[in-house]
Amino acid sequence: MTEKSGPRLFLIDNYDSFTYNLFQYLSELGAEVDVRRNDRFTMNELEDTNPAGIVISPGPGRPADAGLTPRVVERYAGRFPILGVCLGHQAIGEVFGGAIVRAPTIFHGKVSEILHDGKTIFEAMPNPFTATRYHSLVINPATVPACLEVTARTADGVIMGVRHRDYFVEGVQFHPESALTGEGKHLLQNFIDAVMEFHPVGSGSK
Repeated sequence: MTEKSGPRLFLIDNYDSFTYNLFQYLSELGAEVDVRRNDRFTMNELEDTNPAGIVISPGPGRPADAGLTPRVVERYAGRFPILGVCLGHQAIGEVFGGAIVRAPTIFHGKVSEILHDGKTIFEAMPNPFTATRYHSLVINPATVPACLEVTARTADGVIMGVRHRDYFVEGVQFHPESALTGEGKHLLQNFIDAVMEFHPVGSGSK
């Protein structure tokens, strides 16, 4: 019996233990995942893997501390589909002109209800759904650039998701790879499905 072939994804590890969870979930959903630490690859090496999409993991610190992560967003937005998680989400916000600031409340392993727009990676998901948060930084809502739209928030208005208006670039502040995010695999499956439509399997990034 032939197994269903999924997309080839390039997963940037921002030195975070949750990267393994992302790798595991994406692999279980059929993706072929190439994991590289944020300072252990070159742009040419990324391109040589011919990914159908890029996933940027959570991690400590700010986007500026995340190795090549900001440069990857700058260079490949519009060329490859990109999903940023937590720090990856913040990198997307900052690269396109948003300010990353201290969160009103620090969350470490706590769950919140996420309200969303029901589009793209949130398609057919319960609204709201419960997700796990590990972060002390957020995108300042007053600085969200015109090229990004807010796709998800908490009940008290903290930004939990952004989407580029022209490119296939999505960010989520919460952790879809956490066991306490009940709809996490659903969201990642939506991303994979959209990647496969953007780049049919076998055609790579061309």
